Amino acid sequence: MAQWTSAVGAAQLARLLNSQQDRPAGPGTRRPPAYRALADGIRLLVLEGRVPVAARLPAERELALSLSVSRTTVAAAYEALRAEGFLESRRGAGSWTAVPAGNPLPARGLEPLPPEALGSMIDLGCAALPAPEPWLTRAVQGALEELPPYAHTHGDYPAGLPALRAMIAERYTARGIPTMPEQIMVTTGAMGAIDAICHLFGGRGERIAVESPSYANILQLMREAGARLVPVAMAEGLTGWDIERWRQVLRDAAPRIAYVVADFHNPTGALAGEDQRRQLVEAARSAGTVLVADETMTELWLDEGVSMPRPVCAFDPAGSTVVTVGSASKAFWAGMRIGWVRGAPDVIRSLVAARAYADLGTPVLEQLAVNWLFSTGGWEQAVELRRGQARENRDALVAAMRKELPSWEFEVPRGGLTLWVRAGGLSGSRLAEVGERVGVRVPSGPRFGVDGAFEGYVRLPFTVGGAVAEEAAARLAAAARVVESGGSGGGEAPRTFVA
Repeated sequence: MAQWTSAVGAAQLARLLNSQQDRPAGPGTRRPPAYRALADGIRLLVLEGRVPVAARLPAERELALSLSVSRTTVAAAYEALRAEGFLESRRGAGSWTAVPAGNPLPARGLEPLPPEALGSMIDLGCAALPAPEPWLTRAVQGALEELPPYAHTHGDYPAGLPALRAMIAERYTARGIPTMPEQIMVTTGAMGAIDAICHLFGGRGERIAVESPSYANILQLMREAGARLVPVAMAEGLTGWDIERWRQVLRDAAPRIAYVVADFHNPTGALAGEDQRRQLVEAARSAGTVLVADETMTELWLDEGVSMPRPVCAFDPAGSTVVTVGSASKAFWAGMRIGWVRGAPDVIRSLVAARAYADLGTPVLEQLAVNWLFSTGGWEQAVELRRGQARENRDALVAAMRKELPSWEFEVPRGGLTLWVRAGGLSGSRLAEVGERVGVRVPSGPRFGVDGAFEGYVRLPFTVGGAVAEEAAARLAAAARVVESGGSGGGEAPRTFVA
């Protein structure tokens, strides 16, 4: 049985190889042999996630024709990749990409910092901002006023409080997506929503197509649910999805679920266009794939003039293909563990029925607080405050990074909470390791990929600004110098930063 889950055609691989930046060699540096340059190019595509792990590569003769090189060159390159652990082969099944055994694989999210570390460590591990006061306090006070009638009940509402379900449905309708309360289930955050969807549709051993890179915690959730992840590389820059790749994966791998973040994608910040959304929904419908659209970042546009496309579910009027997930965590506060699912009524009924064996329901007080925000206009004012904070932090972080680490590459997103940074040829895993020793905490790129991809990246969230952002960039630069020198950084104590 073949071990590959997708395929890369010869013409496509040739385009990817030709698109790699040709970095000039230093004085006196000899050009590597052709087979070595080809092997290095393919290896870099795998580590950057532009070619997924477990993707079948073209036959030697096909690739040789597309690249206008000899078959011997391709055969030698494939052999070098096999020797290094980046390629596996089986007679009759072909060759597919891999990551060497022992490479750091994506794991759980970063653990919260202990309180005693907050004075000395700048934490860029979590893409979440402090609560937007005074709106959190006002929302909780409003919820307490509404609580007494609910206190006389059992308090278990598996589908969510009727008032909040109706309010969320009304908000979708106001966005041009007619929605009934029966199409909404309130969950314990977006993670709770996606966990429920995966258990309903996925099942152990089912394939789930995911963007590459994608949100680290969701990838780990899916792994622990027993899913087989099929990565689909993002398009270049901030342009959204590569629809041809999505069509190919949906057709060839036939995943049961596809998980996407169309609005200010985490971690890249990309915004998928309307035509991309329409085409992806059509492709998922044709393949019989349930398309899970994560909208947790949808209200976090940061620049004036950003034209937000219609929601992904707008292109699925029958409701048979798209299941939408929303949350208060990113736009308001991560401590407000309120999420929701929008889907067809039969999907919601199935999710609610299955919930009886999971968590029974979402806390009532938090639901009342979010409902208060939605019904009073407090939500819009709080989110506007949140946008201002994120915008200022983004601009400060970008300026600091360009000053301290000018060789690191990134594109500035127009919304969201994250900057996806190519770390100047350095290992993201090593930077994360050394960074903690010099007082800055960053998640490495492989956390956001499948099977070790994106080793050359780090994700930087817009959670600090001003002088703290400048200090974070300076500490990252110190970590980079240690990694470049091959040291461990063990001798560099973190500096205490006072805001």
